[in-house]
Formats: sequence, C-alpha cells, structure tokens
Amino acid sequence: MFKKERFAAKIFRHLTWYFPQRENEIFLTFDDGPTPEYTPWVLSVLKDYNAKATFFCVGQKVEQHPALFQQIITEGHAVGNHSFSHLSGWKTKNQAYYKDVYKASEFIHSKFFRPPYGEIKLRQIKQLKGKYRIVMWDVLSYDYDPQITPQKCLRNVLKKTTSGSIVVFHDKQKARKNLQYTLPRVLQYFSDQGFVFKPITD
Repeated sequence: MFKKERFAAKIFRHLTWYFPQRENEIFLTFDDGPTPEYTPWVLSVLKDYNAKATFFCVGQKVEQHPALFQQIITEGHAVGNHSFSHLSGWKTKNQAYYKDVYKASEFIHSKFFRPPYGEIKLRQIKQLKGKYRIVMWDVLSYDYDPQITPQKCLRNVLKKTTSGSIVVFHDKQKARKNLQYTLPRVLQYFSDQGFVFKPITD
C-alpha cells in the first residue's frame, strides 16, 4: 500500500482495502459496468489467463443488460453493488444515497458494496456496513484518466500490486485505451511470477 492508501486504511479500518494473508493472490476488480462494448472483451481476456475477478456493477446498467450480467456470474466471477445511479456519497443526501444503493440490490444480489468514486460519508458507512462488506482498494489503475498513457497505467499497476492487493479497473468507454493495453500485460506479468487471480468471496 502506498502513502495515501495507508492513511485512508488507518482512518477507515472497518472497510476492506486489501487481503493481507493471501499470498500470491491478486484481486482484480472492474467498476461501472456491465457495458456491452467492453465487458465481453474483459471476460474473454480473463478467460485466456484462467483469471477470476469481481465486477462492481451499476444497477441501472444491469437492468439494461441482464444477459451480460448473468454471463459474468456464469463464468465464475463475483459481483458487487456499485449503486444504481453511480452517485457520489459526498454529494448526495444520506437517505437518497441509501435508496439508490438498495435499489441496485434489486438487480445485484451481493453482500459486497463499493462506493462510486470511493466517496462515502462516515454516517453512510455506519448505515451500510451492517448490510454489506464495503470493499475499497489499495491499487487504483487510473485507467479512466485521459492524461495517463497506457504505458504509465501499466507501470502504476505493476509497481503497486503485491500479494493480497485489490486492483481497480473500469469496463467502460472512458478507460478503453488504457484498459486494453494494461489488462493483458498485468495478467501475463503476474501469471509468470506465480500469482493467481481470485474473485472476492469473503
């Protein structure tokens, strides 16, 4: 974990940032899907490396693309709630935020929740932690950032990822260029090092 992530993990200890006892295991996560233009490609690449991952899905998109959501599950990946409308907890009133998360749960049956943008208030955590395991990350790929080149995105992930890391990618248009360059190379590099890629299951 790097400095910013270590600081946040100390303050919010009841959230899941990484899995410290999982030797040679990495937990890839994909936010903001499912997206017909990109999620099938991600699933195909993961299958090439016998890798499993966790998809934090937006309820609105699951409602629109139920077959693709079911494909994620059928292929052995885990899923998590990423709210229905991709709301920022910082910018949304608490009751509206809870309503949006619970609406997503009508389409996404999961005990895992990841706040969009990683933005969530302490009171919202207290409300939701009894119903969900709130999963954050220790490695953010920044694949969505147009100012970051694919090469820099890859270096960022390779440098920060270690045993037990939770890595964030995005299966959507904004991340396309960096994701398509970085994901296969991350899978190849860590597979060659003897790592395996697991879904979040506990």
